[in-house]
Amino acid sequence: MLKSIADFFVKCAKSDVVRKKIFITALLLVVFRFIAHVPVAGIDRTSLQQLFNGSPLLSLLDVFSGGTLANFSIMALGLNPYINASIILQLLGYVIPSIEELQEEGEYGQDKINQYTRFLTVPLAALQGMGAYLLLKGQGIIGTLGPVQLLAFILTLVAGTMFAVWLGELITEYGVTNGVSFLIFAGIISRLPVALGTSIGTITKTDLTKVGIFVVVALLIITLVVYVSEAVRRIPIKYARRNNGSSPIAQASYIPLQLNQAGVIPIIFAIALVSAPSLIAQFAGGIAHGAVSKFFTQLLVYMNPNTILYNVFYFLLVVGFTYFYTATVVFNPEKVTERLQRNGAFIPGKRPGMQTQKYLGYVVNRVTLAGAVFLGFIAILPSILQSTLQISNLVIGGTGVLIVVSVILEMVRDLQAQLSMKKYERFVAE
Repeated sequence: MLKSIADFFVKCAKSDVVRKKIFITALLLVVFRFIAHVPVAGIDRTSLQQLFNGSPLLSLLDVFSGGTLANFSIMALGLNPYINASIILQLLGYVIPSIEELQEEGEYGQDKINQYTRFLTVPLAALQGMGAYLLLKGQGIIGTLGPVQLLAFILTLVAGTMFAVWLGELITEYGVTNGVSFLIFAGIISRLPVALGTSIGTITKTDLTKVGIFVVVALLIITLVVYVSEAVRRIPIKYARRNNGSSPIAQASYIPLQLNQAGVIPIIFAIALVSAPSLIAQFAGGIAHGAVSKFFTQLLVYMNPNTILYNVFYFLLVVGFTYFYTATVVFNPEKVTERLQRNGAFIPGKRPGMQTQKYLGYVVNRVTLAGAVFLGFIAILPSILQSTLQISNLVIGGTGVLIVVSVILEMVRDLQAQLSMKKYERFVAE
C-alpha cells in the first residue's frame, strides 16, 4: 500500500499539468490564509474567544468559514453565505420549474445556477454581517457603531466573503478539486498544529491511557468515514438500442447510490435548529425578568450540548434532515424514473413506470437509513468522546473528520483523472 501511495506521488511530481495545478492551489491557499488573519478593528479578542467556546453553533459556523470567524478577520463570514445560497437554490429547484430546468441543462445550466448563487450570496452576507454585529454588540465584544461605520463594517464582511468565493472558484478552475470544499478543509487543518501543541503540553501521566484510547478510536472513525464515503449501492439498468435496424439489444449500466448522499448538509441544518433555542435563551435571558427569565435559564440547562436530551434531539434531527435532503434534492425516485423512460432505460425485472419508482424508493430508503444513522453518529461523536474519555476540547470534531476525508478523497480522484487524461493524450498523439 505504501509503495502504491509513493508511486502515485511520483507520477504527480512528473506530470507538468498536475504540478501546475498543485502550485496554483498552494499559492491561492497562502493568499487565503494571509487574508484570514487580517482582523476587523474594534474587536475584543478575549471575549470573542469565550463566546465561541460556549456556542456549538458558532464553532460549527467557524468550521464552514474556513477558520476565519473565530479570528473575526475581514473574511469572518467566510463561505457560509455562499453555502447557504447554494442550499437555497437547490431547494428552490424542487418548487420552481425554471430553476429545475436549469439544473438539468448541463454545463450551461450549471453556469447560470452558479451566477445566481453568487448574486444571492451578497444579500445573505449583508444580513449575516448585520447579525454578527448585533451578536457582538450584545456580548460587549464591539462598541456601538454609527451609520457610516456600520455600513463600512458590513461592506467589509461582504467583500471578504466574495473574495473567498472568488478564490474558491479560481481553485476549482485552475487548481485541484472543488475550491470551496478545499478552503473549508484548509481552515480545519490549519487548527491542528496549535491544538495538538496545546493538548500535548497539558497531558499528564494519568492521561496517557485516555490518549491511547482516543488515538485508536480516532483511527477507527477515520476508517469508517472513508468506508462510508466510498460505499456505493449499484442498481443495474439496461438501455434498449437497435443495431443497424435489427432487433433491439440491451446495453448494461447501473445507477450508483452512495451510502452518504447528503454529505454534511443535514448536519448544518440540524445544528442550526438545535442550537437556536440556546442562542435565543442566551440573549433573552439577559433582558427578561421573573418567570420568563427562569424559563430561559431552565431552557439553557436542558439544551446544554453535554445533556442526553440535546444529543438525542440532535441525532433525530440529523436523521430527519438526511431523509428530507436526499429525497428532495439528491435523489428523487419519481424524477429518476422519468429520466430512465425518456432515455429508453429500464431496471431488469421491473416494469417501467410505477413499479420502477416504487423499487427505487424502496432501495433509496434502505440506503438512506444507513447513511442517516452514520451522519447522526458523526454529529454526536464529540459529545460521546468528551463524556466517556473526559476530554474537554477535541482537536477535530466528527463533522470536521467527515469534511477532511471527503475533500482528500475528492482530491485524489481529481489527480488520478488528470494523470489518466495525460496518458490518453500521449496515446492519441502516438
